[in-house]
Amino acid sequence: MSEAEKPHADRAVETSDTAGDGPVYAAGAAPGGKAKSAGNETLEVIKTVVFALLIAMVLRIFLFQPFTIPSASMEPNLYEGDYIVVSKWSYGYSKHSIPFSPPLFDGRIPAGAPERGDIVVFKLPRDNKTDFIKRVIGLPGDRVQMIANKLYINGQPVQDVVVSQGEMQDIFGPRPITEVRETLPNGKTFMTQDFGPGGDLDDTPVYQVPAGHYFMMGDNRDNSIDSRVDPLNGVGMVPAENLVGKAQMILFSWEPGSSLWNPVSWFRVRLDRFFTVLH
Repeated sequence: MSEAEKPHADRAVETSDTAGDGPVYAAGAAPGGKAKSAGNETLEVIKTVVFALLIAMVLRIFLFQPFTIPSASMEPNLYEGDYIVVSKWSYGYSKHSIPFSPPLFDGRIPAGAPERGDIVVFKLPRDNKTDFIKRVIGLPGDRVQMIANKLYINGQPVQDVVVSQGEMQDIFGPRPITEVRETLPNGKTFMTQDFGPGGDLDDTPVYQVPAGHYFMMGDNRDNSIDSRVDPLNGVGMVPAENLVGKAQMILFSWEPGSSLWNPVSWFRVRLDRFFTVLH
């Protein structure tokens, strides 16, 4: 409350008495009242800010965390510029649930595991800092392989159906693009896309997923650095401890090139992607 808004009884008012004995003060006032009032207001503002930050921190650690998708590696399901919400409780909590990943404890509390097909945010194993988002394809003990642009899990081909074929234009010029509906062994169904046969990751060795780790792949199969790429240059196997949370929903979506710091770009939104539940 500003000084002008305070009741007169709360303000020091200097007057002169008839005897000329010096200043007297209105009831309830005291010398230095203005300074004390200003100090109290500043303290209240600081308390409010601190409490707000604490509440935001608790929500971020235990409930939800927002992320912006920076690349096309999860197309056609996540686009560059999508702003998503990740649930933090889905797989329990690890040190990576806390900002800056302080080494407070090891493992996950309580222990939790993703299902095959979940879209997961995780810390890149080679630096334990960079946030990546991919889909869980291989569980501990699985054998994963790509043969002639087709996904195999434990020696069995994953069911897939071509949904559409077309052409896209990018910095490399026009090239074919195919959208495929895949169905994982547990029945999880989702769309993938690729640029046809002949890609660098269309044929791979067999990857054996070790205990306590997961094999991640991008839905944009020819444009994703994932567990098919060795851990020195790509992702490799992802330890369970590195899981941050499960991607749940697209809150809103900006077109590439938009920025919070550029008001002109705020209107370049994809309204049809708002509040899209992820599968």
